[in-house]
Order: sequence, then C-alpha cells, then structure tokens
Amino acid sequence: MSIDRPVPVPRTAVPLGITDPVESARAELKAALAAIEVKANVPRRASDAVDRAVSDVRAKARQNPAAAAAAVAGVAVAVGLAVWGIVNAYTR
Repeated sequence: MSIDRPVPVPRTAVPLGITDPVESARAELKAALAAIEVKANVPRRASDAVDRAVSDVRAKARQNPAAAAAAVAGVAVAVGLAVWGIVNAYTR
C-alpha cells in the first residue's frame, strides 16, 4: 500500500530532493526563519497553551461534572474570602 500524494512538510523543515544549491539555501533560510518565528512568538505560544488548558479542563468537566462544580464553588469561596479580607484590612 503506497501513498500517491506527497507527504506535507512542516514549515520548519527543509524538503528533501532539492539539488540546486541556491534553492537549497533558500529552503534552509525559510525553514530557519519559520523556526525562529515559532520559538520567538511568545504571545502565540501562550495563547496555544491557554487553549490546550481550557480544552483539558472542559474535557475533565465533561467526565466528572460534580467535581467541576465543586472546583468552581471552591474558587468562588476563595475569591470571596480574599475580597472580604482585603476590604476588612482596608476599613480598619
């Protein structure tokens, strides 16, 4: 069983089979710049990490809704206590 269509190459990889040295240098430069962009784009990496975390939390909430409700209630209590403590300290 063979694949007739070409396998997609990631942006950060150099395609195989380039014989022209100029084209090879261009492909290497393009791959290097793409790799630098991937590593240096901190806002995008942070956004991707947040998206992964949100999807993980949603999946866990679907598996165990009672635990998710308890976690939300616990966070609400913690925030309420923190606000109460700050207001109490401010008014003294």
